[in-house]
Amino acid sequence: MSGAGAPTLELDGSGLAVTVVAASWHDVVMDGLIAGAVRALEEMRVHDVRLLRVPGSFELPVAAARLARTSVDAIVALGVVIRGGTPHFDYVCSAATQGLTQVTVRTGVPIGFGVLTCDDEAQALDRAGLPGSREDKGAEAAQAAVATVLALRGI
Repeated sequence: MSGAGAPTLELDGSGLAVTVVAASWHDVVMDGLIAGAVRALEEMRVHDVRLLRVPGSFELPVAAARLARTSVDAIVALGVVIRGGTPHFDYVCSAATQGLTQVTVRTGVPIGFGVLTCDDEAQALDRAGLPGSREDKGAEAAQAAVATVLALRGI
């Protein structure tokens, strides 16, 4: 299990506009990730929070690319891909990761990466920020996005 060594961040995102773009597969996991991201953004005093739903994790990069051309300060990308018996898992994980990386590097808009890539549903549930989960990857992705915006302001 990852999560050990995560930083404790005290962030003030007042005045920031953040859009959470979230896949729709695996409702229970996605509901937890979205709730964690929104809760973390509220705790960081980000009041301009929008949510955009897309079909799956494969569609996250195109949505992020379009959002990055708007007045958003950061994007939080949330999804879950659970390994199956075909190479589909590898293709979707690679496409989402590479696509989101290209968008953030090309545009300079920070993207908090909250795409779970799990071997099974139990791993996803354990990272979804639900009651009983050991991690809250939605909150972590939101914190990463806001922390990056604030860090880049100092350049």
